[in-house]
Amino acid sequence: MDESYNNKLSLVKGAKDIAREAKRHAAKKVSKVVNRAADEYSSQRNYSQFQNEDDDDERYVHTQHDGNARFPGENTNDEDGEDYASDATEGHDDEDEIYEGEYQGVPAHSDGKSRDGQVSMGQPVSDSLRERKELEQERLAEEEELAQQYELIMQECGHGRFQWQLFFVLGMALMSDGVEVFVVGFVLPSAETDMCVPNSGAGWLGSIVYLGMMVGAFFWGGLSDKVGRKQCLLISMSVNGFFSFLSSFVQGYSMFLFCRMLSGFGIGAAVPIVFPYFAEFLSREKRGEHLSWLCMFWMIGGIYASAMAWLIIPHYGWSFSMGSAYQFHSWRVFVVVCALPCMCAVVALTFMTESPRFFLEMGKHDEAWMVLKQVHDTNMRARGEPEKVFTVNRIKLPKHLDELVEMQSESANPVAKVLFRIKTELRGIWLTFMKCFQYPVKDNTIKLAIVWFTLSFGYYGLSVWFPDVIHHLQSDEYASRVKIHNDERLEDFTFNFTLENQIHTNGVFINDRFISMKMKSVTFIDSTFQNCYFDDVSTVGSLFKNCTFIEAFFYNTDIDDSKLVGSRVINSSFHHNKTGCQMTFDDDYSAYWVYFVNFLGTLAVLPGNIVSALLMDKIGRLSMLGGSMVLSGISCFFLWFGTSESMMIFMLCLYNGLSISAWNSLDVVTAELYSTDRRCTGFGFCNALCKLAAVLGNLIFGSLVGITKAIPILLASAVLVGGGLVGLRLPDTRGNVLM
Repeated sequence: MDESYNNKLSLVKGAKDIAREAKRHAAKKVSKVVNRAADEYSSQRNYSQFQNEDDDDERYVHTQHDGNARFPGENTNDEDGEDYASDATEGHDDEDEIYEGEYQGVPAHSDGKSRDGQVSMGQPVSDSLRERKELEQERLAEEEELAQQYELIMQECGHGRFQWQLFFVLGMALMSDGVEVFVVGFVLPSAETDMCVPNSGAGWLGSIVYLGMMVGAFFWGGLSDKVGRKQCLLISMSVNGFFSFLSSFVQGYSMFLFCRMLSGFGIGAAVPIVFPYFAEFLSREKRGEHLSWLCMFWMIGGIYASAMAWLIIPHYGWSFSMGSAYQFHSWRVFVVVCALPCMCAVVALTFMTESPRFFLEMGKHDEAWMVLKQVHDTNMRARGEPEKVFTVNRIKLPKHLDELVEMQSESANPVAKVLFRIKTELRGIWLTFMKCFQYPVKDNTIKLAIVWFTLSFGYYGLSVWFPDVIHHLQSDEYASRVKIHNDERLEDFTFNFTLENQIHTNGVFINDRFISMKMKSVTFIDSTFQNCYFDDVSTVGSLFKNCTFIEAFFYNTDIDDSKLVGSRVINSSFHHNKTGCQMTFDDDYSAYWVYFVNFLGTLAVLPGNIVSALLMDKIGRLSMLGGSMVLSGISCFFLWFGTSESMMIFMLCLYNGLSISAWNSLDVVTAELYSTDRRCTGFGFCNALCKLAAVLGNLIFGSLVGITKAIPILLASAVLVGGGLVGLRLPDTRGNVLM
């Protein structure tokens, strides 16, 4: 029996040995698959820990049967004397060692639960070894160390030719944003008239462009923190340029709105990306001043748009037509010209490099080092010191917390892969956005949002209100000079000249001829036209109210039912009527003046821009921000006493000159408050709020034009002063390094 019992024990032991050996070979095969998949994924995205200069700081981790960690040098108590070859560590040999903190994000085909005491594939190893809070604190400390090191590297690279090249390229992109904002206001009246837009559709152009910019700012800002500043800016500017150019050729108003919305979606990336992108190439002592100089390009964009509108739009002769179906008026030429800065920016951006700070955040040490060396060598050659060597040979990388990243199967449908990638990127954008509301930046994000919203609401609201108020003042003055004719009677008379700003009441016109003439703001009331001949007549802002036409003949005129209000037409005929809405700027009493006023208002920003750039690093960002907003609110209050065009224009220039310092300071503070992994996301969120405030300002202030000026003035003043006081509560970033 003992012999039988021993045989059973031998049999069981042999079976165990065979099972153990089979299990070990299976684990090796799985390990090779895991390593191969991890290598392929890590080539796309590197999650490496801080690279310490001493290699002896690397530690190796072995997963045990009970889920604990074992380090070299620990007592293993293995019965059979093998190194980590007990039942608890079966399947693990020298090939299975992994670095602590290295990403092992290959999903398992199981339900994610560990079986047989092994750690499931796709589960982070290092997070089970330490508390996540401890890892976050360690990462924060290492981020601060990296920020200090990066600041020293940028000081060694110097400020020279490379930064100035990037300055002008990004300036062109920012100029395109300024042009886009002003294009809306300049094109709106002409586009709506040319496309015969009814009153119900009027005003949609301004709102839909700002809505596109709002969505674009949030989307592109978040995406640039995931895939890179240069790549996102290049794609977004290409979208803007393409749809801006296309919008100048489409004929329907709905299609025009669609193109301008997508154009706004593209240009929405300019502000959230340009400032962080440029800030990451600047050292601490240069950042405030040169970011302020960069803001000047937005003003240059406004000047460019105003000047082009002034020179192009009023020239009706700049248009051409292809039959009666296609009309290309001067405002369309203006739209094409305004797309040129964007196209230039796209071409120039292709020659620029990605931000080295972004490369470091993504764990791409070699790419970051190459860019920094290029910056150093470019600046040194420009200084006449080409022999100076870039001494940096190793840069520490930030340590990323391990996360389980879902991966798509290689055998999946291509459409499914694209949808999966879009879903992943959108989820990443949202998670990065939520980080902006976590400690320690939560309070700062809320304060920044308030300041951005209030400053934009007051600025864009008044930008709409100012020109419309001036236009109303001009209209009142124009109406005061109207000529009134009562009970006139004309027979066999030929009108071949322009009638302007006149009212004819109870008139009688018999056998009269209206040939090759224009009627501008002319109204006929209760008048009779008998046997009259109308040939090649254009009526702009003219009406026939309660008139009677007896045996009249109309040829090549634009007189239709919309012009004949309550009128009777008896035995009259219409031939070859002009189709579409007629546009003319010849001798228009306000066309040139409106563009000139906007040009002056934009030009008034120049002194404020220069002052803010020179004083940004001397008196501080917060003093500039709060002081500028409070002074802008006070200057806005004095609009209450404006009763003439000259007074309103002066106040417009004063307000623009004072408010520009607030915009410059806000751009600098926002770029410096956020860390690299969420800098563009936070900037994009604030800029999206800016565009939302612009839409609300347009709607609210636009509805109050001509009704009362008390509410717009008091509302704008209160909002600006309140936002300025909140801005003073922000932390001072003048001495900060970029985290």
